[in-house]
Amino acid sequence: MASAADGVRGLGSMGPEQPHLNMPLTEHGAWTTAMNNLGIVPMGINGQQLVADSICIQGFDRGLGLIGPINPMMGGISLVPPPAPPDMPVVKEIIHCKSCTLFPQNPNLPPPSTRERPPGCKTVFVGGLPENAGEETVREVFDQCGEIIAIRKSKKNFCHIRYAEEFMIDKALYLSGYRMRIGSSTDKKDSGRIHVDFAQARDDLYEWECKQRLLAREERHRRKIHEDRLRPPSPPPIMHFSEHEAAMLGERLKDDSKFSEATAILFTWIDRGEVNRRSANHFYSMIQSANSHVRRLMTEKAQHEEEMELAKETFKNALLAILTQFEQITAVFAAATRQKAWDHFSKAQRKNIDIWRKQCEELRNAHSEDIMGIRREEEMEMSEDDSDESPCKKLRSEENGVCGAMQASVREENDSLRWQLEAYRNEVELLRKEQGRSGCRPDPEEHGQGPLAHTHSPEGQLQLLQQRMHSMQQQLLSLQEQLSSKEAELEQAREEQEQLEGEVLALRDKLLSNNVDPEEGTNGELPEKGINGCVTTLYQTRERRTEGAMRGLVTSEREALLLGIISTFLHVHPFGANIEYLWSYIQRLDAKVSALELERLMVRLPAMFRQELSGVGATLEKRWKFCGFNTLGSA
Repeated sequence: MASAADGVRGLGSMGPEQPHLNMPLTEHGAWTTAMNNLGIVPMGINGQQLVADSICIQGFDRGLGLIGPINPMMGGISLVPPPAPPDMPVVKEIIHCKSCTLFPQNPNLPPPSTRERPPGCKTVFVGGLPENAGEETVREVFDQCGEIIAIRKSKKNFCHIRYAEEFMIDKALYLSGYRMRIGSSTDKKDSGRIHVDFAQARDDLYEWECKQRLLAREERHRRKIHEDRLRPPSPPPIMHFSEHEAAMLGERLKDDSKFSEATAILFTWIDRGEVNRRSANHFYSMIQSANSHVRRLMTEKAQHEEEMELAKETFKNALLAILTQFEQITAVFAAATRQKAWDHFSKAQRKNIDIWRKQCEELRNAHSEDIMGIRREEEMEMSEDDSDESPCKKLRSEENGVCGAMQASVREENDSLRWQLEAYRNEVELLRKEQGRSGCRPDPEEHGQGPLAHTHSPEGQLQLLQQRMHSMQQQLLSLQEQLSSKEAELEQAREEQEQLEGEVLALRDKLLSNNVDPEEGTNGELPEKGINGCVTTLYQTRERRTEGAMRGLVTSEREALLLGIISTFLHVHPFGANIEYLWSYIQRLDAKVSALELERLMVRLPAMFRQELSGVGATLEKRWKFCGFNTLGSA
């Protein structure tokens, strides 16, 4: 410690400019600060450390007695102090230079104020310089903050200093508030309190704007590269139409895996206007190939619908199995809660069993609601699919559907034959035009081309064209024969359809005649034969049905129950009710019943229920009325 004290004394005797270091050692604050600035940890007489570890310079080894990192406040090294803790104020020290000395301001005074920092600022304003301070003195003091590019000194004791980098400005601002004294003179012209602040320079703003534009260009370039990487590749260009490309496209249209690409190319060709009389046949064949995929797509759709129905059925069966297991678990809990088994459980066991039972019942109820919702959806789908027609009309519509399919296929074949016929006619017209053009050309033998061109003479071309026209006429005749045969088949199909319609009418009349009263012949009405072999029967009025015949139409107890509910409901509605109103009432009693089932039941019993039209215009609707009492009165 004696060496440390001697070192302090030596520093105190360096010259008259440093009177603040000549102090007794009993004042620990001053000499401990000086030793700490030199990189030596100050120690007391008893060996205790006089400065906290947070203030001491890091890296000092007490055993070696060496200086670790050099004090940044020492002259000629650096002016930036080590980072101080946030809860401790920064203490500025005296700075010694070759030609001047910098004394810090009173720490009790507020820090010097600064203006707002301009963007990209590299220039500082230094004011309050001594009058005798030259540019060399200013450079000596501020050169320690960083590389100086330019110093612009004024005659009015201020200057502007421009640094190479922006962070050097912060080091220069640390000197704001110091008092500069040149040498050891006490003259007012050799001392002054310097003030350092941000300065706004056009060069700094221009460099900052250039840098910002460069960063913006780099960001746009980076964003463009990222967008190009994420952008999907452009589709390949579509080739122009030619016979070779059309043949290849026809093969690709037949392939299911390449159908989408081939269809896009075909659409582009048609949209470009490549279709003309020469290429009409090629395009027709390609369109026909595209149309052939319709049946495949419908088949795939039907397969997917079947798979969906199977999945729905599997899901429904699984839900029913889960509901069955819930019922079994509920039965177990019900058996456990009976007195003969309930008395043997402890209080805690009874509490757990009761909680489990309630949870199981809640889950079972929720599950049963889900199943009921699925059933309602199925019934709604069935009610939408079912039509309002009678069974006879349904049978007739099915027969008409079969005949309509046959007619559609025959019409398609007729259309294809017509289109082929038109294509051949177009080719014949083109050949005739070429023949007319070739007749106007000069004879090659007259121009000295010799007998080698005799085969290409107009006579030879005329013969070839005549042969082609003859073959085309034969093809036209064959196509006309095929067209007439197809039309004959179409007429035959229409006749078969009419016969089937007559048979359907006959079957409907037979079904209605089975419900006629056996005493029908007493009215003096005899069956008559209709037109086109269709048998029509005159049956007795529906009000003459007997009660025994009516009972024979009810097939189950459920239908008898529904019959009673419907009769009661319509009896209290003397003006009748539509089928939706009746179904909404009965659905509250039986959720499984459908509107179609109710309508079929009332159609089968015309002696009890009668359907009438009521309303005018848009309010026209069908209403059912109860007429059972009228039948009893007439009987």
